[in-house]
Amino acid sequence: MAEIPDEAIVEEKFLASTGPGGQNVNKVATAVQLRIDVFKLGLASYAYQKLKTLAGTKLTAGGELVITARKFRTQEANRADARERVVELIAKAHERDAKRIKTKPSKAAKARRVDEKKGRSAVKAGRGKVRFD
Repeated sequence: MAEIPDEAIVEEKFLASTGPGGQNVNKVATAVQLRIDVFKLGLASYAYQKLKTLAGTKLTAGGELVITARKFRTQEANRADARERVVELIAKAHERDAKRIKTKPSKAAKARRVDEKKGRSAVKAGRGKVRFD
């Protein structure tokens, strides 16, 4: 697992978690909120653009990535989970999308299209006046 540079971490806050756990949840701050300045990560421009789309609402207007982890009952596990999620998000942002290869419709597809057009044309032609000769 890659590491997040210390200068990129703006804030690491511990919050009261939610869900089951009884007294432990009520009195111990086990959830972790990690704020990271994405500009200090040294991302390439394409990676930053992709990170913006991947992160969605987790990325603030000021360029801070906010990850909240509250899956586990211990603070240490949630802290590791938050950091791991940030690293995974950054790794996904660095992956380049595969170029789309242009394809053309097959002969059979073209023939089906022409047949459908002819059928539709016949239906519309049949809507005209009926002549009794």
